[in-house]
Amino acid sequence: MQCVLAERMISISELAENADAVMRDTQIGPIAVLDNNRITAYLVSADLYEAILNRLDDFDLSALICARSQETGEPIKLDEL
Repeated sequence: MQCVLAERMISISELAENADAVMRDTQIGPIAVLDNNRITAYLVSADLYEAILNRLDDFDLSALICARSQETGEPIKLDEL
């Protein structure tokens, strides 16, 4: 059994019939799209998708910072650059 990670679910045929209305509803929250009673996609607003990508980028940056904090640097002179 699949875990549903949205408060609203619609069938793929309902999405095809009312795409504009469904896209507007993504402003309220994510929508799970069902095909043959199985979740095949989640629809989210552009703002939420952008926020998710920003959080993932922040996570990747923090992992890089942690990895590089263990490195030791070599002193260089400004004239050598």
